[in-house]
Order: sequence, then structure tokens, then C-alpha cells
Amino acid sequence: MMKTRHDWTRADAMSEGERHAAALADPDAQPLSQERLAKMKPTPRLKIIRRALGLTQEAFSARFHIPLGTLRDWEQGASQPDQTARAYLRAIAGNAAAVQMALESGP
Repeated sequence: MMKTRHDWTRADAMSEGERHAAALADPDAQPLSQERLAKMKPTPRLKIIRRALGLTQEAFSARFHIPLGTLRDWEQGASQPDQTARAYLRAIAGNAAAVQMALESGP
């Protein structure tokens, strides 16, 4: 079992039903209604990749040769990357250093 700073003995002593009831009783952890869920915007995967690399939009744009306006449109949901761009983003997410090295080595 993983060690944490929290004492889980009370939760461990509860049945699954008791844990579920306790979670529902927490006013700060209520399930989302379908209406609220529909209003939520998902975080674009690109933003997750960029933040994981610790890059600003400008730095990510320059490093991976993606026009800054296009990058911003994708992150803001104004447009979606096409199939080729999605494959490129998957490559960056998988091994950003290799993609950067390939770009720097030229054709």
C-alpha cells in the first residue's frame, strides 16, 4: 500500500456503499448534472502537452514549427487539428526531443 500523509483507516473501515454515501454528502464533491457537463469545455490535449513540456505558446510554436495563430486556435477550441496535425502532436507527446532533433537536422 502507498504511504500518504492522510489517515485512511476510517475510509478503509467503510463499505463501498458507505463510501459512496459519504461522497454524495460532501457539498463540494457533487456529481455533475448532464446540463453542467454539457457546458464544460475539455482541456485541449495540445495545452496539456505544451504545459507538460514547460513551454509557452510562443516557445512551443517556434520549437515545433507550428504557426502561433494556429496553435492558439487549437488551444482555444476555435478550430481542431486535422488528422496529420493530430499525428504530429502524438509524436511530440511521445518523444518531443526526437521530434525537435529531427526538425533541427533538416531534410
